[in-house]
Amino acid sequence: MRVAVLGTGRMGGSMARRLRQQGFELTLWNRTPQRARALELAPVATTPVAAVRSADVVISALADDAAVRDVYTRPEGALQGAEGRVFVEASTVSPQLMEELAHRVRERGGRFLDAPVLGSVPAVLEGRLGVLVGGERADLEPAMPVLRALGEVRPVGAAGSAARLKLVSNSMLAGVSALAAELEAAGVAVGLDREDVFWALARLVPYLGVRRRGYVEDVHEPVTFPVRGLLKDLDLALDLFRTHSAPTPYTSLGRQIFAETAERYADLDLSAVARYYASPSAD
Repeated sequence: MRVAVLGTGRMGGSMARRLRQQGFELTLWNRTPQRARALELAPVATTPVAAVRSADVVISALADDAAVRDVYTRPEGALQGAEGRVFVEASTVSPQLMEELAHRVRERGGRFLDAPVLGSVPAVLEGRLGVLVGGERADLEPAMPVLRALGEVRPVGAAGSAARLKLVSNSMLAGVSALAAELEAAGVAVGLDREDVFWALARLVPYLGVRRRGYVEDVHEPVTFPVRGLLKDLDLALDLFRTHSAPTPYTSLGRQIFAETAERYADLDLSAVARYYASPSAD
């Protein structure tokens, strides 16, 4: 099966590496071609449509709504080669954009899956992602070999549904991460050992273990999910929740904490939220 990967940043590049290891034939495209070539995995197309036309399944992992829209709709964009192909949109973007793209891809004779993922780079490379999928069941089947190579596949409804669930999930991630940072600092303030506090918190929330160095040692690199990325997702989530009149005071507070963290540490891993509680603004 031939796969085009559009966007070879942190997640897209890791997906490309995983798929190549699993035996898929790849074509890559990236806005900065040198970054795709540096992976040394596959030919690098000069335009999105050139990459798409070489593939059966197209998977993209891009930064935000603007980047995704550009890659699909530019004059030599992915939509120009949609006919007969399955698009797997793994970016974390607005549900409205996912619904729009599903419609536009179908108009062009292609198939579209709204498929953001749960997990970061290590989970990609080990095939342990949670792959949320919104779209038609008939469109999912031809893409299943690719998706199963990345992790556990979870169909969740029509196009846009997976994007909604991803925003709910990342809101939980933000809340848990900020609360862990707060309680780590509080535990130390009342005289407890930092390692002991983290051990107890990670017993309750095992996910924290992957960011132990951030919380315990104040080391926030390598970056698997930057503060700026999580803040972008929180803005999308809160817009969605407000639109549906869903009260989310904890998520709003989490957004405030990460916004203040981003003022100094936007490009560090999200565990840098621990530094918020080491600053005077945490009073």
